[in-house]
Amino acid sequence: MKFKRYDVIIVGTGISGIYAALNLDGRLKILMLSKRELTLCNSALAQGGVAAVMDSKNDDFELHIKDTLIAGQYKNNLDNVKILVEQGPRDVERLVEKYGVDFDRNADGSLALTLEGGHSRRRIAHHKDTTGKEIETNLIGQVSKLENVSVINNSVLCRLEKKDGIFFADVLTTENNKHEYYCADDVILATGGIGRVYNYTTNSAIATGDGIQLAYNLGAEIRNLSYVQFHPTAFADRKERECFLISEAVRGEGAYLLNCKKERFMPNYEPERKELAPRDVVSKCIMEEQKKTGSDEFWLDISYKDADFIKNHFPMIYENVLKKGYDMTKEPIPIYPCQHYLMGGINVDGKGATNIGGLYAAGECSHTGVHGKNRLASNSLLEALVFSRLIAEDINAHFTPDRRTEIDYPMSAPDGKPLPKGIKTEIREIMQKAYFVFPDYDEAEKGFKRVCELKDTLDAGGFEINADFVETKSLVTVAYIILKEILERRNEE
Repeated sequence: MKFKRYDVIIVGTGISGIYAALNLDGRLKILMLSKRELTLCNSALAQGGVAAVMDSKNDDFELHIKDTLIAGQYKNNLDNVKILVEQGPRDVERLVEKYGVDFDRNADGSLALTLEGGHSRRRIAHHKDTTGKEIETNLIGQVSKLENVSVINNSVLCRLEKKDGIFFADVLTTENNKHEYYCADDVILATGGIGRVYNYTTNSAIATGDGIQLAYNLGAEIRNLSYVQFHPTAFADRKERECFLISEAVRGEGAYLLNCKKERFMPNYEPERKELAPRDVVSKCIMEEQKKTGSDEFWLDISYKDADFIKNHFPMIYENVLKKGYDMTKEPIPIYPCQHYLMGGINVDGKGATNIGGLYAAGECSHTGVHGKNRLASNSLLEALVFSRLIAEDINAHFTPDRRTEIDYPMSAPDGKPLPKGIKTEIREIMQKAYFVFPDYDEAEKGFKRVCELKDTLDAGGFEINADFVETKSLVTVAYIILKEILERRNEE
């Protein structure tokens, strides 16, 4: 079978993938695979901003490092945290100066830095409440100009194998259900999170953990996959699987959390930090309050602030909740915790490299260790920028041009029997019961047995290799690793 030759294959076109492409040597032949259209990714959904020390008069690296470690419960990789914090400002500056990102400004032209939960200083550079979209749009505009970069939209990486130092990829274009075959010296997995392993998540439909599954099958180390972040303030709409996020920045600007009696409760649990405690702490406080009151009704209230202030700072959030029948300038809005982010993933070093030579991982699918057990707000976009650039720099340092256009490699046909229906739904129900904010060890043990059965079935092969199979296998693999970790760690809790 003929495999078309590239130097680098980047799987995923969020900020991690695109920023890596922009920093790779222009002589490299790059293939980018986008699961949907370029603009549909979790990066574009990011509301809050990018956390970095941009105001040296009132902030410094040590404070940002300290805040990151506290939020992560000191389970962080300190070396990589230092890389993140100390190199972050250069990438924020680069976004502005080189790529035209329009962060909000004060009247004097300085960055209008906001505050979010867990931060001791205002250090969040943002564009209203659509920061991710602003960055993603500008980076897409830049990468589209590069002649050495090819992009395949609506594509799924079905299989990834390695032989003699070269990666071989089976890519399905979902628009025409056609398999194409490509190879490269280096592969960057930037496939995002695992949100769709849960019934309710802030993640888009593409977040099924595909990169983690592919890396796992190659023998890459997967670490701390059970470090799952549940955001405390998703809009409470149980009719929708994809939950709309109410940004951390709303609490950063003074919003109160209220229980079913419309009473403020966070000071009872966190008298100093109150609503500005880290996300995992706030989510756990909500669940404790639910036990006390017997109600899962919770509210977020910023209506005491000036209406124009609210509309100017949070225009997207304001419009979205208004469509749901709530005016946040006049009344509280209903919220509830929801799966949001993955701190674990494909384990990488300070250059984004895995234990598999030539295989890199960036963004949410990677485990740099910078987040520890809980991600500090707005450190995710920073991680995506810093470590994807470092990956590019590492590849640039070792690449040797190979101008072959094709390479022969034997790969089995993707044909087979249809996948049984209902596996994805079953996995989501298992995970929702086994691990939502707190682990339920009885449900985790019961669920793990069933997940093992499903994993054995899929691993046995014989199924048609298509998008549904890839996503199903990814969700099963992710659930398997998470539940295995939870059960192994039950004595640590």
